[in-house]
Amino acid sequence: MQIETLATLNAERAARRAAILVTDLEGGAQRVVREAEIAADPLADLLARHLASGRSGLVEAGGRTLFLTVQAPPVRLVVIGAVHISQALCPMARALDLAVTVIDPRTAFATPERFPGIDLVAHWPDDAFAGPVAPLDRYCAVAALTHDPKIDDPALAAALRAECFYVGALGSRKTHAARVARLAGAGFGEAAIGRIAAPIGLDIGAVSPAEIAVSILAQIVAAQRAPRTGAPT
Repeated sequence: MQIETLATLNAERAARRAAILVTDLEGGAQRVVREAEIAADPLADLLARHLASGRSGLVEAGGRTLFLTVQAPPVRLVVIGAVHISQALCPMARALDLAVTVIDPRTAFATPERFPGIDLVAHWPDDAFAGPVAPLDRYCAVAALTHDPKIDDPALAAALRAECFYVGALGSRKTHAARVARLAGAGFGEAAIGRIAAPIGLDIGAVSPAEIAVSILAQIVAAQRAPRTGAPT
């Protein structure tokens, strides 16, 4: 591998941006395709599918055998609210190798006893994202579960600004309608607000906290594995 190629891959990794190394197995030529460049690449469909799956592998294109090495940032799940659903959701998410953080300023809820082994941040979302929690990005999922606009809304706004790949919020359609009005008043457009999954989770008839957690995680995985190409919009 040429030093320039390695430097490019390292730079993308450090910036938490995805990239794919395309290696021609016959001639040995290599090139790096950054995520923002995939849509314009001749191998766009192949690259998008491999990036969505997170798996490297052999492909045939143009009569040549290529190896696609996928480099994608680790996916983070930021849960807003140390509630019962969160207690069920966190261990499931960790089993899928998601890096989980729970944010809740209510210290009576955000306790190690209720969330063993989970990164707990007992701050308001704005303070959390300004300090102890790493900045949100396109490889983050945010699930707002407190049902309290004072806590959920700032987190949702931060997630929309960061163009997180998944943004979900707990609440009925009536609750979400009021949320939409607040976010619109804060300057968010219809397209951005429309990215919020609300009511949160896939419609599987979930009732218990554990079932709701399953529906949320399934929706997150579906969003994570959907092919994405091009730069953020």
